[in-house]
Formats: sequence, structure tokens, C-alpha cells
Amino acid sequence: MGVYTYESEIVSEIPAAKMFKACVVDGDTLIPKIVPQAFKSVEYIQGNGEPGSIRKVTFAQGSQFKYMKQKVEALDKENFEYIYSVIEGDPLMNKLEKITYEIKLEASPTGGSICKTTSKYYTIGDIELQEEAIKEGKEKASGILFKAIEAYLLANPNAY
Repeated sequence: MGVYTYESEIVSEIPAAKMFKACVVDGDTLIPKIVPQAFKSVEYIQGNGEPGSIRKVTFAQGSQFKYMKQKVEALDKENFEYIYSVIEGDPLMNKLEKITYEIKLEASPTGGSICKTTSKYYTIGDIELQEEAIKEGKEKASGILFKAIEAYLLANPNAY
């Protein structure tokens, strides 16, 4: 088994506490509402969002993926840290055992936030991944989602 690690940062003008609440704490209901073209539903099949919980994410019709299951590994609401793993579903492409995302939101000097993400891809056996393809896919997916939430919060300043 190999492990490929990718780190990224996205800067937002939304404060870290507000962005964390929207993305993580309320993300299960907010994200399908904001980007219904990508996500059909998010539902917990075990637990309620705390560490150990498992949720099923169903992608919208027309997506290259049908579903994935995620396990919440850690949740620190005070320090804006969230770790979860994709443990089943199409994004694993029969090449990955799991993908773990470590997310940390920090205050930026301008009053907004910086979202730092470490993605770890655990391959099955000796399978090698194309690191550029991982980087491109991750940047596209996280950038679209993060910017969609940011746009929603800017358009609805009293939402949180």
C-alpha cells in the first residue's frame, strides 16, 4: 500500500468560524442546497456527525460518481479542525483503500479565513497514482465547493 499526500490552501473573505459552521457543522444540509447540480443528498447512516459517524453522500444525476461513504475521524469545533475519510464508493475508483482529508480553517490577516487541507490517498497494493491528476481533481472539486459556500455566505450575510 502506498500513501500519496497532497496539500492545498484556499483563501476566503469569510471569517473562519462562519466558514467552518457552513462547510462542516451545517454542510450536510447546506451543500446539497447550494450545489444541487453536484450533490443530491447527504445522510448519516450511523451516528450524528461526531467522530465515528458514517454518512452517505449521493451525487447528482449526471455526475461521474454515484455515491460515497465517509467516516468522521475527528471534529474540533473550537479549533476549526475536521478530519474525515472516504471509505467506500465511486471516488475510490477500485484503486484506493481510502482517502483521508484533514481540514483546518485559520483566520487570515484580512479578517477572512484560510482553509488548509491535507489529502492522503491510500492505494490498494502496488497501484501507482498520477499525482497531477489527483492535484487537478482535488483543486477543482474543493475550489468549486468552497467558492460556492463563500458566494452563498456573501449573498446571505445573516445566514450564520
